[in-house]
Amino acid sequence: MTAPDTIFALGTGAGRAAIAIIRISGPGAGQALRKLAGKSPEPRQATFAILRDPATGEMLDRGMALFFPGPASSTGEDYAELQLHGGRAVVEGTLAALQRLPGLRPADPGEFARRGFANGKLDLSQAEALADLIDAQTEAQRRQALRIAGGALRRKVEGWRGALIEALALLEAELDFSDEGDVGAFSPTRLSALLAPLVEDMGAALRLAPASERMRDGFLVMILGRPNVGKSTLINALTRRDLAIVSAIPGTTRDMIEAHLDIGGLPVTLIDTAGLREAADEIERIGVDRTMARIEMADLALWLSDSGEAPPRGDVEMIRVATKTDLSPAPEGAIGICALSGEGLEALAAAIEARARARLGDGASALIVREKHRLALEQAIESVATVMGLNSPLELQAEELRRAARALGRIVGAIDVEDVLDAVFSRFCIGK
Repeated sequence: MTAPDTIFALGTGAGRAAIAIIRISGPGAGQALRKLAGKSPEPRQATFAILRDPATGEMLDRGMALFFPGPASSTGEDYAELQLHGGRAVVEGTLAALQRLPGLRPADPGEFARRGFANGKLDLSQAEALADLIDAQTEAQRRQALRIAGGALRRKVEGWRGALIEALALLEAELDFSDEGDVGAFSPTRLSALLAPLVEDMGAALRLAPASERMRDGFLVMILGRPNVGKSTLINALTRRDLAIVSAIPGTTRDMIEAHLDIGGLPVTLIDTAGLREAADEIERIGVDRTMARIEMADLALWLSDSGEAPPRGDVEMIRVATKTDLSPAPEGAIGICALSGEGLEALAAAIEARARARLGDGASALIVREKHRLALEQAIESVATVMGLNSPLELQAEELRRAARALGRIVGAIDVEDVLDAVFSRFCIGK
């Protein structure tokens, strides 16, 4: 087998910074470190080093060098880090020196994490959660991503698969080794005792999935109302930026404008929409049509009115918002705001937060956070429920359990039929 390449990359943001970290992974990581630093640091100990270009001997920087021999590293390979000053010239000079070393190449996007996955340092769900952690914009998103990246889903799936493998081992033993004297008679009661709590636990996780999936995308809030009631003024006030054009001319907002907010640590997406009225021209009509189509996808709508007009009926939950309260008081049942002065904005934000928290939770109990995870879990539950609900031949029951185990394996990227054989031969005295 050909040895893998040794890869390197800047692990911190590009541009001027106090510190830059360059990562190196692969069989040549230790040698590359020795060529630049002139020595090999003690494993897992930060060591001061003067870094020089091996080709010219010119000093590149003074920094810290670390070395983690594989497999006890984040990638499972020999792994090194250079911690440098974050100036652009320092970083570019060091990367250029590394690229000139034989056997080294720049890493592809995500290649460090991929090598960690390939070497068993993290599973697929953890790798995906690391991507979510990088993209997290709110406290709740961070909390959810950290929970999955820390292995919460992996541990839960391993427990589920363990129960499936134990149940499947019972069936396999009866099918293949029933003539062995030390294998007891097959017990449907024992099989049900294994599968019933499994289905209940998987079902509980599935019920939390919609909130966890929405946490990644954000709580969607549409701002609705007639033209000139203050929709664009409101989104500008909440975001504290001039995102939308504010004008007294009806129909100014022709298309939807999105703004992503952190409200109480929760991700909220506000959408300013075209005023709902009989469109004056084709462009405005397209904007109104897009608004009507998007409303069905919203989690919440804010119905703005400066005249006390009641919101239209629909399936989406609505909060009545009375605008321009500096000119007239808010009617009963509406949250009164004056976007220009800021009056009522705090109460409106609190109302949005309460509904978002009820829908999303806080990320602390998240497990199933992606649609493909949910679909795989649904398939696993369906297969186990089929085994429990039918008095079918053992061969068919075994196939359904294998199907369930494969579905769960897709969540973490680990499908290993050898697990079943290990369970059979460890639990029963077979083979003598």
